[in-house]
Amino acid sequence: MKGFLEDANYSIGLLDEGATLADVIDNCIYEHTHTGKRAFYVGDLGKLVKKNIQWQNMMAPIKPFYPVRCNSTPGVLEILGTLGVGFACSSKSEMALVQDLGISPENIIYTNPCKQASQIKYAAKAGINIMTCDSDIELKKIARNHPNAKLLLHIATEDINADEEMNMKFGTTLKNCRHLMECAKELGVQIVGVKFHVSGFCKELQTYIHAISDARCVFDMAEEFGFKMNMLDIGGGFTGSELQLEEVNHVIRPLLDVYFPKESGVDVIAEPGCYYVSSAFTLVVNIIAKKTVEYDKLLPSGVEQTRNDDEPVFMYYINDGVYGSFASKLSEKLNTIPEVHKKYKEDEPLFASSLWGPSCDELDQIVENCLLPELSVGDWLIFGNMGSGTLGEQSTFNDYQRPLIYYMMSFSDWDEMQDAGIASDTLMKNFFFVPSCIQLSPEDRFSTAA
Repeated sequence: MKGFLEDANYSIGLLDEGATLADVIDNCIYEHTHTGKRAFYVGDLGKLVKKNIQWQNMMAPIKPFYPVRCNSTPGVLEILGTLGVGFACSSKSEMALVQDLGISPENIIYTNPCKQASQIKYAAKAGINIMTCDSDIELKKIARNHPNAKLLLHIATEDINADEEMNMKFGTTLKNCRHLMECAKELGVQIVGVKFHVSGFCKELQTYIHAISDARCVFDMAEEFGFKMNMLDIGGGFTGSELQLEEVNHVIRPLLDVYFPKESGVDVIAEPGCYYVSSAFTLVVNIIAKKTVEYDKLLPSGVEQTRNDDEPVFMYYINDGVYGSFASKLSEKLNTIPEVHKKYKEDEPLFASSLWGPSCDELDQIVENCLLPELSVGDWLIFGNMGSGTLGEQSTFNDYQRPLIYYMMSFSDWDEMQDAGIASDTLMKNFFFVPSCIQLSPEDRFSTAA
């Protein structure tokens, strides 16, 4: 593998067994308190190693292709590349990023359902042939710009408990698959497999049964047209929960054994993104302003007032928001609860509070209503499970300053990588030993990816 990170401002703090994530956060806060209270992430890259071992133990031989858009920070990509994970890219910049890792084109899939012609040409030039398609317009565009492409027909899934419009936004119907195969035959484009995606919000695992059954129908249909199909992509939607992974595996394993047995020659892949990175990153933010407001203005509509009017109610403004690390809050509920960094007594009173970003925009609300002890400007809040969908390209709205990123890994996880023989020499150059007993600055301990 190439060492693209040799030129990057990037390193990993290798912690001895006496150090914890809380120690790392304490040290970073200590440093930021003296140099400028900037929001920052701490990324435990050892969790990626653990997640990959868990995947191999439970989901093998399904090969993971990591969606780069989920978290494109250099530490994540370097570790996953070293672990042998493939990459699902949605843009030219993402394809270039993983190619700089030395990843072979066969381990890269171009998954954007709405591709720009220039980016299809880039994929062709780079030898990235596998890509998804769900319409005749996309098919013709691909035929013009990448005649050697190998297509996965993206079929729609239906979750009876989810938003039908969202489910049908991308993906084609079984009926239209025949039309697409006719078009592909006329255009001389190869169709080599099927892709579907089941949302992580889907609670009905029957959706997988229907999707795999539909995929089998498409494979049978392809035989009529003479296409040699050899790949099934079961998409993402893996939340990171071991229980959810077990449940999905329990449902899909018998179906795959029946419809796509090993002797069929069909490679089954998946696109776990949140699964790998969500729990690996913790975001730490600073309170930059504070207001006292009337209680009824804080409550969501329809919620009855049940408190003493004499109790204060607080609005806190933090130095990160929906135009930065909390961008996903604009389209979905926040799945993490803020933790107060400073120590406070168990019997200390809690007050109704809301959290807001720094933009002064009415949309920039992080938490609508929560109970917190009274905090002051300069105090710190900690958000766990912030590794997914929060660390890509971010807005510069209102002079927004992107959080720093501090990478860490425990000695035990590092040893596990060494024992498995999956740690490249270039990756090892990024590690620095960090004794747990010293205060650590970004310059001495972790280089930062800004």
